[in-house]
Amino acid sequence: MNVVISQPMLFPWVGMLEQIRLADTFVFYDDVQFSKGSFTNRVQLKTAQGMAWMTVPLRGLSFGQKIQEVLLDTRQDWRAQHLALLRQAYADAPFRADMLALVEAVYGQPHTTIGALSEASMRSLCRYFGLDQGKRFCHIGELAVPGKGSQRVLDIVRGLGGERYITGLGASKYLEHEAFEAAGVSVHYMDYLKQPYPQLHGAFTPYVSALDLVAMKGPAGREHLVSGTRHWREHLLQPA
Repeated sequence: MNVVISQPMLFPWVGMLEQIRLADTFVFYDDVQFSKGSFTNRVQLKTAQGMAWMTVPLRGLSFGQKIQEVLLDTRQDWRAQHLALLRQAYADAPFRADMLALVEAVYGQPHTTIGALSEASMRSLCRYFGLDQGKRFCHIGELAVPGKGSQRVLDIVRGLGGERYITGLGASKYLEHEAFEAAGVSVHYMDYLKQPYPQLHGAFTPYVSALDLVAMKGPAGREHLVSGTRHWREHLLQPA
């Protein structure tokens, strides 16, 4: 069984959806410290004026707060601002209506924390592309696994009965691969193919919200979620 563990991200890039596609069980890891500058509350878009950040403002943020505790800032209408940005950026996109309806549905829900909002955004993309079928989604809080770092990740995977842990590239900085192997868990890193598709506003880039894929390809965008994985030994041999 393949397990993927990730912090919630706001309408994440295609690579995150590819990771979810490979999972049998996906864990929302939202009881860890919120990191400024992360993709939890922001994501990039392509616009006629160049790359732009779509950022959800936060309220009362303090050092050490967990993602699940960080409140949305309700003092400004950022939802309307985001939708206006998307309408303008994707005025000529063939599936613009699908994309806007997806965002409006997420923003219409009564979320109060960035963890809940970003989780809802990920789930909405998964439903749109049919990635939620035959897959289990859960929260770290449901699993009651204490600890931190590499050992906690291993304990989560083992507790779920996982045989393979699939992760993004940044985990190579802290995962204790031999400990996973000793416990019978194989670690695999994403091998992002970054398959191109038609985009507006200049040359193709994979590093934008998957809302772009929705707007440009519609449901057929799932055909572009094709990346696989590399075993950790092979991954570590790759040039930095």
